[in-house]
Amino acid sequence: MHPALRLVRAGNVGVSFVGTIVGGLVAEALGVAGSLEFWSLVVLAAGSTALVTAGGNVLNDLEDVEGDRVNHPERPLVTGAISMQSARILAIGLFVGGIELALPVILVYPLVGIILAVALAAMLGYEFRLKAIGLPGNAVVAGLTGLVFLYGGAAAGDAVLLIPFALMAFFASLSREVTKDMEDVSGDVGRRTFPQARGLRAAGGVARAAVGIAIALSVWPVFWFVAPTSLAGIMYLGLVLAADAIFVLSVAYLPGRLHWEQTMSKVAMTVALFAFLAVAFR
Repeated sequence: MHPALRLVRAGNVGVSFVGTIVGGLVAEALGVAGSLEFWSLVVLAAGSTALVTAGGNVLNDLEDVEGDRVNHPERPLVTGAISMQSARILAIGLFVGGIELALPVILVYPLVGIILAVALAAMLGYEFRLKAIGLPGNAVVAGLTGLVFLYGGAAAGDAVLLIPFALMAFFASLSREVTKDMEDVSGDVGRRTFPQARGLRAAGGVARAAVGIAIALSVWPVFWFVAPTSLAGIMYLGLVLAADAIFVLSVAYLPGRLHWEQTMSKVAMTVALFAFLAVAFR
Protein backbone atom coordinates (compact mmCIF):
# COMPACT_ATOMS: atom_id res chain seq x y z
CA MET A 1 0.00 0.00 0.00
CA HIS A 2 1.25 3.51 -0.80
CA PRO A 3 2.65 5.28 2.28
CA ALA A 4 0.05 8.07 2.00
CA LEU A 5 -2.78 5.53 2.11
CA ARG A 6 -1.21 3.93 5.17
CA LEU A 7 -0.80 7.35 6.77
CA VAL A 8 -4.47 8.26 6.37
CA ARG A 9 -5.47 4.66 7.24
CA ALA A 10 -7.45 4.03 4.11
CA GLY A 11 -9.49 1.24 5.69
CA ASN A 12 -10.77 3.51 8.48
CA VAL A 13 -11.49 6.25 5.95
CA GLY A 14 -13.53 3.84 3.85
CA VAL A 15 -15.53 2.68 6.86
CA SER A 16 -16.32 6.29 7.83
CA PHE A 17 -17.51 6.98 4.26
CA VAL A 18 -19.75 3.90 4.24
CA GLY A 19 -21.00 4.62 7.77
CA THR A 20 -22.20 8.06 6.71
CA ILE A 21 -23.99 6.58 3.70
CA VAL A 22 -25.62 3.97 5.93
CA GLY A 23 -26.76 6.71 8.31
CA GLY A 24 -28.41 8.55 5.44
CA LEU A 25 -30.08 5.41 4.11
CA VAL A 26 -31.47 4.51 7.54
CA ALA A 27 -32.93 8.01 7.88
CA GLU A 28 -34.43 7.89 4.39
CA ALA A 29 -35.92 4.38 4.85
CA LEU A 30 -36.22 3.80 1.12
CA GLY A 31 -33.58 1.15 0.68
CA VAL A 32 -31.24 2.52 -1.97
CA ALA A 33 -34.00 4.22 -3.97
CA GLY A 34 -33.40 7.77 -2.76
CA SER A 35 -33.79 10.83 -4.94
CA LEU A 36 -30.93 12.53 -6.79
CA GLU A 37 -30.94 15.31 -4.18
CA PHE A 38 -30.74 12.78 -1.37
CA TRP A 39 -27.79 10.97 -2.92
CA SER A 40 -26.00 14.22 -3.75
CA LEU A 41 -26.24 15.48 -0.18
CA VAL A 42 -25.38 12.18 1.48
CA VAL A 43 -22.42 11.46 -0.79
CA LEU A 44 -21.05 14.96 -0.17
CA ALA A 45 -21.45 14.39 3.57
CA ALA A 46 -19.75 11.00 3.27
CA GLY A 47 -16.87 12.55 1.35
CA SER A 48 -16.60 15.20 4.04
CA THR A 49 -16.50 12.51 6.74
CA ALA A 50 -13.82 10.59 4.87
CA LEU A 51 -11.57 13.64 4.42
CA VAL A 52 -11.93 14.78 8.03
CA THR A 53 -11.28 11.23 9.25
CA ALA A 54 -8.18 11.04 7.08
CA GLY A 55 -7.00 14.41 8.41
CA GLY A 56 -7.53 13.24 11.97
CA ASN A 57 -5.53 10.06 11.32
CA VAL A 58 -2.62 12.07 9.90
CA LEU A 59 -2.74 14.43 12.88
CA ASN A 60 -2.79 11.43 15.21
CA ASP A 61 0.36 10.00 13.65
CA LEU A 62 2.06 13.39 13.81
CA GLU A 63 1.39 13.56 17.54
CA ASP A 64 2.25 9.89 18.21
CA VAL A 65 5.59 9.55 16.41
CA GLU A 66 7.62 8.73 19.51
CA GLY A 67 5.18 6.10 20.76
CA ASP A 68 4.88 4.61 17.27
CA ARG A 69 8.64 3.99 17.21
CA VAL A 70 7.91 1.24 19.75
CA ASN A 71 4.30 0.19 19.02
CA HIS A 72 4.05 0.73 15.25
CA PRO A 73 7.57 1.02 13.75
CA GLU A 74 6.19 0.35 10.26
CA ARG A 75 4.18 3.60 10.06
CA PRO A 76 5.24 6.07 7.33
CA LEU A 77 6.32 8.92 9.63
CA VAL A 78 8.49 6.56 11.66
CA THR A 79 10.16 5.00 8.62
CA GLY A 80 10.60 8.38 6.92
CA ALA A 81 8.52 7.37 3.90
CA ILE A 82 6.63 10.65 4.40
CA SER A 83 8.19 13.73 5.98
CA MET A 84 6.69 15.48 8.97
CA GLN A 85 6.25 18.69 6.96
CA SER A 86 4.42 16.89 4.15
CA ALA A 87 2.16 15.24 6.70
CA ARG A 88 1.31 18.60 8.29
CA ILE A 89 0.38 20.06 4.91
CA LEU A 90 -1.67 16.96 4.07
CA ALA A 91 -3.59 17.15 7.36
CA ILE A 92 -4.51 20.80 6.83
CA GLY A 93 -5.57 20.13 3.24
CA LEU A 94 -7.76 17.20 4.27
CA PHE A 95 -9.52 19.20 6.98
CA VAL A 96 -10.13 22.13 4.62
CA GLY A 97 -11.39 19.79 1.91
CA GLY A 98 -13.75 18.09 4.35
CA ILE A 99 -15.26 21.42 5.38
CA GLU A 100 -15.64 22.58 1.77
CA LEU A 101 -17.44 19.39 0.75
CA ALA A 102 -19.89 19.82 3.62
CA LEU A 103 -20.85 23.41 2.79
CA PRO A 104 -23.60 22.58 0.20
CA VAL A 105 -25.11 20.10 2.67
CA ILE A 106 -25.00 22.62 5.52
CA LEU A 107 -26.98 25.10 3.41
CA VAL A 108 -29.83 22.58 3.23
CA TYR A 109 -29.48 20.99 6.69
CA PRO A 110 -27.68 23.30 9.16
CA LEU A 111 -27.45 20.50 11.74
CA VAL A 112 -24.73 18.98 9.56
CA GLY A 113 -22.59 22.05 10.23
CA ILE A 114 -23.13 21.78 13.98
CA ILE A 115 -22.14 18.10 14.02
CA LEU A 116 -19.08 18.85 11.87
CA ALA A 117 -18.00 21.66 14.20
CA VAL A 118 -18.41 19.40 17.24
CA ALA A 119 -16.43 16.64 15.52
CA LEU A 120 -13.56 18.96 14.58
CA ALA A 121 -13.43 20.47 18.08
CA ALA A 122 -13.46 16.99 19.64
CA MET A 123 -10.75 15.77 17.30
CA LEU A 124 -8.44 18.69 18.07
CA GLY A 125 -9.23 18.51 21.78
CA TYR A 126 -8.34 14.84 21.77
CA GLU A 127 -5.00 15.28 20.03
CA PHE A 128 -3.79 18.26 22.02
CA ARG A 129 -5.32 17.60 25.43
CA LEU A 130 -7.56 14.62 26.12
CA LYS A 131 -5.42 11.88 24.57
CA ALA A 132 -2.91 12.30 27.39
CA ILE A 133 -5.39 11.60 30.18
CA GLY A 134 -6.67 8.14 29.36
CA LEU A 135 -10.33 7.17 29.43
CA PRO A 136 -11.75 10.62 28.54
CA GLY A 137 -9.67 10.51 25.37
CA ASN A 138 -10.97 7.02 24.56
CA ALA A 139 -14.52 8.34 25.02
CA VAL A 140 -13.87 11.21 22.60
CA VAL A 141 -12.67 8.83 19.88
CA ALA A 142 -15.67 6.59 20.49
CA GLY A 143 -17.94 9.63 20.30
CA LEU A 144 -16.48 10.56 16.92
CA THR A 145 -17.36 7.07 15.68
CA GLY A 146 -20.95 7.54 16.81
CA LEU A 147 -21.14 10.97 15.19
CA VAL A 148 -20.52 9.39 11.78
CA PHE A 149 -24.03 7.90 11.83
CA LEU A 150 -25.66 11.07 13.15
CA TYR A 151 -23.86 13.02 10.40
CA GLY A 152 -25.29 10.76 7.71
CA GLY A 153 -28.76 10.98 9.22
CA ALA A 154 -28.53 14.76 9.44
CA ALA A 155 -27.52 14.92 5.76
CA ALA A 156 -30.77 13.08 4.96
CA GLY A 157 -32.82 15.33 7.21
CA ASP A 158 -33.39 13.07 10.23
CA ALA A 159 -30.57 12.49 12.71
CA VAL A 160 -32.89 11.43 15.57
CA LEU A 161 -33.48 7.93 14.19
CA LEU A 162 -29.74 7.33 14.20
CA ILE A 163 -29.37 7.87 17.97
CA PRO A 164 -29.53 4.13 18.84
CA PHE A 165 -26.93 3.30 16.21
CA ALA A 166 -24.68 6.17 17.31
CA LEU A 167 -24.82 4.95 20.91
CA MET A 168 -24.11 1.36 19.89
CA ALA A 169 -21.14 2.54 17.85
CA PHE A 170 -19.94 4.67 20.78
CA PHE A 171 -19.82 1.82 23.28
CA ALA A 172 -18.42 -0.72 20.80
CA SER A 173 -15.71 1.74 19.80
CA LEU A 174 -14.97 2.60 23.44
CA SER A 175 -14.29 -1.08 24.11
CA ARG A 176 -11.93 -1.28 21.14
CA GLU A 177 -10.08 1.92 22.08
CA VAL A 178 -9.44 0.63 25.59
CA THR A 179 -8.26 -2.69 24.13
CA LYS A 180 -5.89 -0.85 21.79
CA ASP A 181 -4.41 1.01 24.76
CA MET A 182 -3.98 -2.33 26.52
CA GLU A 183 -2.03 -3.65 23.55
CA ASP A 184 0.15 -0.51 23.41
CA VAL A 185 0.64 -0.18 27.17
CA SER A 186 4.42 -0.70 27.08
CA GLY A 187 5.10 1.77 24.28
CA ASP A 188 2.76 4.69 25.00
CA VAL A 189 4.78 7.77 25.89
CA GLY A 190 3.68 11.27 26.77
CA ARG A 191 0.27 10.10 27.93
CA ARG A 192 -1.30 8.23 30.82
CA THR A 193 -3.68 5.64 29.43
CA PHE A 194 -6.28 3.84 31.52
CA PRO A 195 -4.40 0.51 31.36
CA GLN A 196 -1.22 2.27 32.53
CA ALA A 197 -3.04 3.98 35.40
CA ARG A 198 -5.33 1.18 36.57
CA GLY A 199 -3.83 -1.99 35.12
CA LEU A 200 -4.83 -4.45 32.40
CA ARG A 201 -7.45 -6.25 34.49
CA ALA A 202 -9.40 -3.05 35.25
CA ALA A 203 -9.11 -1.96 31.62
CA GLY A 204 -10.48 -5.33 30.52
CA GLY A 205 -13.44 -4.78 32.85
CA VAL A 206 -14.18 -1.43 31.19
CA ALA A 207 -13.95 -2.98 27.72
CA ARG A 208 -16.35 -5.76 28.70
CA ALA A 209 -18.82 -3.34 30.29
CA ALA A 210 -18.83 -1.17 27.16
CA VAL A 211 -19.52 -4.18 24.94
CA GLY A 212 -22.29 -5.28 27.31
CA ILE A 213 -24.01 -1.89 26.99
CA ALA A 214 -23.64 -1.94 23.18
CA ILE A 215 -25.25 -5.39 23.06
CA ALA A 216 -28.11 -4.27 25.33
CA LEU A 217 -28.74 -1.28 23.06
CA SER A 218 -28.85 -3.44 19.93
CA VAL A 219 -32.54 -4.32 20.50
CA TRP A 220 -33.58 -0.65 20.79
CA PRO A 221 -34.52 -0.16 17.10
CA VAL A 222 -36.85 -3.18 17.25
CA PHE A 223 -38.80 -1.59 20.09
CA TRP A 224 -38.86 1.84 18.38
CA PHE A 225 -39.24 1.83 14.62
CA VAL A 226 -38.37 -1.57 13.10
CA ALA A 227 -41.10 -4.24 13.08
CA PRO A 228 -39.38 -7.50 14.16
CA THR A 229 -41.57 -9.59 11.85
CA SER A 230 -40.82 -7.48 8.76
CA LEU A 231 -38.09 -8.43 6.29
CA ALA A 232 -35.96 -5.52 7.53
CA GLY A 233 -36.55 -6.56 11.13
CA ILE A 234 -35.62 -10.18 10.46
CA MET A 235 -32.46 -9.15 8.59
CA TYR A 236 -31.53 -6.69 11.32
CA LEU A 237 -32.06 -9.16 14.15
CA GLY A 238 -30.12 -11.91 12.39
CA LEU A 239 -27.16 -9.69 11.60
CA VAL A 240 -27.11 -7.81 14.90
CA LEU A 241 -27.24 -11.04 16.90
CA ALA A 242 -24.27 -12.31 14.89
CA ALA A 243 -22.44 -9.04 15.58
CA ASP A 244 -23.29 -9.32 19.29
CA ALA A 245 -21.84 -12.83 19.42
CA ILE A 246 -18.60 -11.66 17.81
CA PHE A 247 -18.46 -8.70 20.20
CA VAL A 248 -18.60 -11.19 23.07
CA LEU A 249 -15.61 -12.96 21.55
CA SER A 250 -13.81 -9.60 21.25
CA VAL A 251 -13.64 -9.29 25.04
CA ALA A 252 -13.76 -12.95 26.09
CA TYR A 253 -10.02 -13.40 26.64
CA LEU A 254 -9.06 -9.98 27.99
CA PRO A 255 -6.46 -9.11 29.14
CA GLY A 256 -4.95 -11.84 26.97
CA ARG A 257 -4.85 -12.26 23.15
CA LEU A 258 -5.10 -8.49 22.70
CA HIS A 259 -4.38 -8.34 18.97
CA TRP A 260 -6.84 -11.14 18.26
CA GLU A 261 -9.48 -9.39 20.37
CA GLN A 262 -9.00 -6.21 18.34
CA THR A 263 -9.45 -8.17 15.13
CA MET A 264 -12.69 -9.68 16.43
CA SER A 265 -13.91 -6.20 17.34
CA LYS A 266 -13.30 -5.02 13.77
CA VAL A 267 -15.19 -8.03 12.38
CA ALA A 268 -18.09 -7.38 14.77
CA MET A 269 -18.27 -3.72 13.74
CA THR A 270 -18.38 -4.72 10.06
CA VAL A 271 -21.26 -7.13 10.66
CA ALA A 272 -23.05 -4.48 12.73
CA LEU A 273 -22.73 -2.04 9.84
CA PHE A 274 -24.62 -4.49 7.62
CA ALA A 275 -27.24 -4.84 10.35
CA PHE A 276 -27.70 -1.06 10.41
CA LEU A 277 -28.03 -1.04 6.61
CA ALA A 278 -30.83 -3.62 6.80
CA VAL A 279 -32.92 -1.05 8.69
CA ALA A 280 -32.93 1.16 5.55
CA PHE A 281 -35.25 -1.40 3.92
CA ARG A 282 -37.97 -1.15 6.57
